[in-house]
Amino acid sequence: MAFVTRQFVRSVSSSSTASASVKKIIVKHVTVIGGGLMGSGIAQVAAATGHTVVLVDQTEDILAKSKKGIEESLRKVAKKKFAEDPKAGDEFVVKTLSSITTSTDAASVVHSTDLVVEAIVENLQLKNELFKRLDKFAAEHTIFASNTSSLQITSIANATTRQDRFAGLHFFNPVPVMKLVEVIKTPMTSQKTFESLVDFTKTLGKHPVSCKDTPGFVVNRLLVPYLMEAIRLYERDFQTYGNSNSGLGFSLKGDASKEDIDTAMKLGAGYPMGPFELLDYVGLDTTKFIVDGWHEIDAKNPLFQPSPSMNKLVTENKLGKKTGEGFYKYK
Repeated sequence: MAFVTRQFVRSVSSSSTASASVKKIIVKHVTVIGGGLMGSGIAQVAAATGHTVVLVDQTEDILAKSKKGIEESLRKVAKKKFAEDPKAGDEFVVKTLSSITTSTDAASVVHSTDLVVEAIVENLQLKNELFKRLDKFAAEHTIFASNTSSLQITSIANATTRQDRFAGLHFFNPVPVMKLVEVIKTPMTSQKTFESLVDFTKTLGKHPVSCKDTPGFVVNRLLVPYLMEAIRLYERDFQTYGNSNSGLGFSLKGDASKEDIDTAMKLGAGYPMGPFELLDYVGLDTTKFIVDGWHEIDAKNPLFQPSPSMNKLVTENKLGKKTGEGFYKYK
């Protein structure tokens, strides 16, 4: 009886181990949709860590610029990583680039991929149309992931029939440098999918953190309200302080100037950039898009209220460093 029991236990244990081994998908082949800064960065780090990558965008011109940008970025990495062995650096660049192919037809390349990472414009309708189409051509095991920083992952996943194989993979710019990746699990995301993506991010040399499908995930949920509160400090109405009859009164626009707010957060909190510097770096249109989206979801939340001064700047196409002017001027 003891022998039978031991055999049964071994059988169950072996079965459980085998079951566990097939739970995760080992990602080897990656398709990245979108050849912008984020998509190119994701393609670069995936290729540099032994994955085969297909980078997809709408035109060959866009893809040519993307590959050129990837090559330039790789040479910077190689110069630092192989400072004492330039030849090895050149080999690293050539090998990584050889792992990246390009295509203008996403549907034709997803049939053999393990993971599709979408990094296109932050437009829910466009993302839904893309994933709905790819869902028809991708293999059964293929995991879909969106790099969105502001849209609800569930709303994107619902455009497909593979909600259990859909999650968020939020990288940070610049992707080759920033170590963090937020892995977003929706209520429908399977544990198998989640664990597979966590393992994938680790193979990229990144540090994954997990979060539910909540607005802004972790970083933006904390960062964007901080940026908006900085704007509110600056955009308060004029107020008069002191006794104007005694000549001691003075007027102040806002609770503090944007320059002083930036200085305070850099010297007092140890931040590398002040909130207004960061807003201009990120792009005021990007921040406005995020806040507007959150405001639609929860209009009564005081953290999600829009900013009149930021809206005005966006209307005037003063979007920050990329346009030469935002809260500050850049020349």
